[in-house]
Amino acid sequence: MSVPTRIALLMYLLAEKINIGGQAVIEGVMMRAPRSMAIAVRRASGEIVVKKDEVVPLSERYPVVKLPVVRGAVALFASLIVGIKALNFSANEAIVEEEGEAAGKKEEMSSWVMAGTMAFAFGFGILLFFIMPLYLTKLLVPLIGGSNIVFNLVDGVIRVTVFLLYISVISRMGDIQRVFQYHGAEHKSIFAFEAGDELTVENVRRHSRLHPRCGTSFLLIVMLVSIVIFSMVPKVWPFYMKAASRVVLLPLIAGVSYEFLKWSAKNDSAALVKLIIAPGLALQRLTTREPDDSQLEVAIRSMEEALAVNAGYKDDRLVI
Repeated sequence: MSVPTRIALLMYLLAEKINIGGQAVIEGVMMRAPRSMAIAVRRASGEIVVKKDEVVPLSERYPVVKLPVVRGAVALFASLIVGIKALNFSANEAIVEEEGEAAGKKEEMSSWVMAGTMAFAFGFGILLFFIMPLYLTKLLVPLIGGSNIVFNLVDGVIRVTVFLLYISVISRMGDIQRVFQYHGAEHKSIFAFEAGDELTVENVRRHSRLHPRCGTSFLLIVMLVSIVIFSMVPKVWPFYMKAASRVVLLPLIAGVSYEFLKWSAKNDSAALVKLIIAPGLALQRLTTREPDDSQLEVAIRSMEEALAVNAGYKDDRLVI
């Protein structure tokens, strides 16, 4: 996989990263159970390579993580780190498949390279999705007036527009299109599990690829919450202080958005909640694609392995 493609996917994961249960990676799916994680990646030969680990919840080591709002902010960054590692594993497996085992080992990203790539993607994401909309809104002040509420509404609209354009552009990349198919497979598998269905391709296939707890829906909530929170920043502040506040307030925005997402998930049968989450589901039509049966098999395998480790079963079988 080319470096530009990796960066594009990393950028998407930064925006997309708060999804409960799983994440699409390169030619595969990562699934997380409460105490485990499994990544399943299919090679062109037909083999499914699995990496699985036990996970000790941070809340067991640090009780403060259980606090409302705090848990959401921590979950954002913790899941982002896990997602980057899952992406790196799947990318290395793709290299092994395309260029041979030796080439795959040579191309494996070191911790420093991974940290640098993550820092670049994060910084570029802040610039693209927060600083640039803020600057464009500043230029529009003569047209929109000096109201802080209007200023942040326009800022939010520009931010959403930039994100939609970004998704539209990267969705034209072949590798990203397949990731979006695995994203759909992930959602279908989670829906099947939540419905109590046996995890077979036939059962999973009939479920929707749009899931209300997806990170794409979370992003839309973040956009709306940020409008409210950024409106509390004094309008007399200079541009650089407003720009800095966009970064400093991100953990708070993530925490509040996480609490809203949990609440909406528990009350998704209510008419008002359905109305609220509808835009997020519509947005997922851009970030998911209908998967084929082979992709569903990978998502199912990832979920089964994660559930097995979560239940205490650990074997050494890595390739089927």
